[in-house]
Amino acid sequence: MLRRVCLLLSAVLVCVSGLLAIGAPAQAASVTVTNATQFTDTTGAVVHAHGGGVLKVGTYYYWFGENRNPDNSFKYVSVYRSTDLKTWEFRNNVLTQSSAAELATANIERPKVIYNSTTGKYVMWMHKELATDYTQARVAVAVSDTVDGTYTYLGSFRPLGITSRDMTLYKDTDGSAYLVSSANENADLDIFKLTADYTGVASLVANPWPGTYREAPALFKRGSVYFMLTSGNSGWKPNQQRYATATSLAGPWTAMTDVGNDTAYGSQTAFVLPVQGTAGTSYLYMGDRWGNSIGGTVEDSQYVWLPLTFPTNTTMDLPWYPQIAVDTAAGTVTGVGGGPYYNLVTRHSGRCVDVSDNSAADSAVVLQYDCNSGLNQQWRLTDAGSGYVQVVAEHSGKCLDVANASTADGAYVNQYKCTTGTNQQWLLQDQGNGYYHLVARHSGKCLDVKDASTANGARLIQWTCGTGTNQQFQQRTA
Repeated sequence: MLRRVCLLLSAVLVCVSGLLAIGAPAQAASVTVTNATQFTDTTGAVVHAHGGGVLKVGTYYYWFGENRNPDNSFKYVSVYRSTDLKTWEFRNNVLTQSSAAELATANIERPKVIYNSTTGKYVMWMHKELATDYTQARVAVAVSDTVDGTYTYLGSFRPLGITSRDMTLYKDTDGSAYLVSSANENADLDIFKLTADYTGVASLVANPWPGTYREAPALFKRGSVYFMLTSGNSGWKPNQQRYATATSLAGPWTAMTDVGNDTAYGSQTAFVLPVQGTAGTSYLYMGDRWGNSIGGTVEDSQYVWLPLTFPTNTTMDLPWYPQIAVDTAAGTVTGVGGGPYYNLVTRHSGRCVDVSDNSAADSAVVLQYDCNSGLNQQWRLTDAGSGYVQVVAEHSGKCLDVANASTADGAYVNQYKCTTGTNQQWLLQDQGNGYYHLVARHSGKCLDVKDASTANGARLIQWTCGTGTNQQFQQRTA
């Protein structure tokens, strides 16, 4: 049957004609997805789509990913499909050890698929190594006439002779396609333009962050701005994710800046999926909590999916929620739980405790500012024992911290990755009329607006507790 197929690529709906065997899907509805879990398919089997990517064809989202042997070597690239991003139907092992001789002794990682409307081919790129070591540092390519059919393996190579490890694909609004590759022994992150048929590399477009050692790239476009989201190099151990922006893939790109907490909530970037619907487009962070980082293997890995939020056209937040609500028809992805979240409002000025410039960086300045809806003014209180709490910023997952654990009056209070330090533990002491002192456990001193200033931008410090209203804060539900 001839059907019209719509592909959601780079937040742009592209429609093509082709021969596809796609059954009538159930109507998608709002669903809740629980984080830091293994997902299961419609048969109850564990979904193995690690390091993967998603391609939308018609009303279905097709999720491709790694499915490995117990020793972590390659077994399959598996594909699942869903209309609601929760109910996953296993479709096929589209690439196997028997697909080509060199795959019998291979590691295959981070498979991504895009559609070429000129050739009518679905094109898969992946990172290829030997099963025994990481000396090959190649990409590999496979193609298929159908999205979830058997893929024909075309071989592996180094793009323009450059070593390649973690990688992703991106199809732009003009139909051009790009490979992003962790290159030169992971020191660089190269952007290559693909050939017209998407099966080869045509040119090196940019190497914007030489020597910065970034991996796990995810590239997407929001409006006129490209976002590159990456992790650092730390083996299986999760680390600080960072991102950069540009209005052209050739650059100039910004420097990488922190997003989320210091471990991406125990995960690593796999893909960013635009979810487009009647209410607009949301952007879903798809991360892997690798089994190797929690005492297992890749097949024990869990998934961490979170809504990306955008305070401005060129800035991004990665907040934590234990669950997300997804409505693919509306195009909405929202966080569920994790709170309640509060604005901390100073009594003397009526302004809110705020992380400056919406920064997710360690040591970012904490100050007072006009209250608004920003996640950098929303805080949750987590139990630290003996009546003390950590005060955690929603936008970054980082903690209110007395710099350098100083016990001195005037020591700055900043944002910093959450630790067990008592300089991040606060006691709320009732001061009447709904206001509280926040007393630092390590020093016994109070959170204080410096010099009792009422101005926007006044710094937060610690000071000997007194009766000043610049040391009194109200919790208002955000």
